[in-house]
Amino acid sequence: MSRDSRFSGVLHVLLHMAEQDGPVTSQALAGMMRTNPVVIRRTMAGLREQGLVRSEKGHGGGWSLACDLASVTLYDIYRGIGSPGLFAIANRDDSPDCAVERAVNAALDTSMGEAEELLLASFRSVTLADLSADFHRQLTGHEPGCSRDTENAA
Repeated sequence: MSRDSRFSGVLHVLLHMAEQDGPVTSQALAGMMRTNPVVIRRTMAGLREQGLVRSEKGHGGGWSLACDLASVTLYDIYRGIGSPGLFAIANRDDSPDCAVERAVNAALDTSMGEAEELLLASFRSVTLADLSADFHRQLTGHEPGCSRDTENAA
């Protein structure tokens, strides 16, 4: 089963960006996420459209936060990356006339809808400031490979 880690990766990058005094290049962000700068630019473009980040071109340019951490929820960021599917489970649709398939699909649709509503409500209640505060609490247990210093994080 394929898993989409963009949401987690974007949250990681945004918290690193919050620790910086100036813009961070796509190259540096790509190093943090172990991906290509083009992927970063595409991902960040959705966040820019939401007004969460801004970009500056040229020497000394890059990406920076355009919002207050306390005002941005995980839901805002989830929407900014295109609201990817939350679950890998899907209904069968091989036999739409089959009463068993319809019953199973109806039950799954109900359960998955309830689970999605609960998860999205949770996303709406957690801010980037909450994550940042947790990050700062954990600094004493600092692990190699993740640093406050973006230069060393790549």
